[in-house]
Order: sequence, then structure tokens, then C-alpha cells
Amino acid sequence: MKIDRETDALLIVDFQNDFVTGSLAVDGAEELVPVINKYVEKFKNIILSRDRHKPGHPSFVAQGGPWPDHCVDGTAGMSIHSGIVYPDGVQVALVDKGWDEEAYSPFEKTNLSDMLKDIGARRLFICGLATDYCVKATALDARKGFNGPVYLLTDAIAAVNINPGDGNNALKEMTDKGVIATLLGGNKV
Repeated sequence: MKIDRETDALLIVDFQNDFVTGSLAVDGAEELVPVINKYVEKFKNIILSRDRHKPGHPSFVAQGGPWPDHCVDGTAGMSIHSGIVYPDGVQVALVDKGWDEEAYSPFEKTNLSDMLKDIGARRLFICGLATDYCVKATALDARKGFNGPVYLLTDAIAAVNINPGDGNNALKEMTDKGVIATLLGGNKV
């Protein structure tokens, strides 16, 4: 598959320190760095989604939520992982989500849809963390609100898998709803 650098966009979902090596690290996340960098080189338009939570966020265990403290505003854990490298000429935009309520998708209460329109995106490619939560919610929201095909880069995602098979089930749900699972080398999964 050939990438059109002018009209294709890459959305890297929540590739943040807390999800790669921190308080909510996803197994296999560190191994995704070179894979994501391979994709970054192919795109001109890159959007990063980022969990950005206020201290005492309702999704945290101490407040009765399911998750340990993560991606708290101003902490190193909230930062995008430094292993992702952006070549010259790449346009990188950032979308924060989930300040005071849980938001798995960067399409929720943000300007992401407008950003995609503004850059003239015709196809959206998604990678990042975690397959069974934020990636799934993002891809499903993209199918509902993005006016073009939505591709999932299956070699650049990893799942939390709280229950065995959660990642595979999420992948099936996404593809059943029209998300196209692919590798840019041309091999469909």
C-alpha cells in the first residue's frame, strides 16, 4: 500500500511513558518503538493522542476507578515516549483527552475531527496503545465520524489483556465494524 503524504494521516494513540514503561505499562510496548518510527517516516501528517488526567482523576483506584494513577498532568508519565522520532518536514499535532472524566478515544470532546478535515485527510492510519481500550475506542469512533477508510496498523499495537484474548477480541470487533487491519508492507492480517 502506498502512502499519500499529503492526504493520509497517522494517529498514534497514547504512546506515553506510563503506558510504555510506567504505572500502567502494556506488555510489548517498548518493542513497538522501532515499528512506529518506521511508520512515522512514511507520513507528513501525524497526530498524537495523549491521556492527560488531573490529580485525583475518577478513573484512578483511589477514587473508585479501575486504573492505577497514570498520565497525571505535569508528570513524566504523561509525556509522549521519547523513542518516537519525527523527521524534518513532518507536521505533528497533539490531542489531549480525559482531563476530568474517562475518555478512551481522542475523538471524545476534542477537535480531532476538525484537525483531520483541516489537513485534508482522506485516509486515517491508527497505531499505539492499548488495543483493547484506547485504540479500539479510537478506531470505532473514527469509523463513525471520519469520512474515509480507517486502517489499523496491526504490527504497531499492543493490548492490556486483563482477560486473556481481550486484544484479539478487540481486533475482531474493530474489523467487524469496518476497520481495515493492515501492515504497510502490503500484507493484510
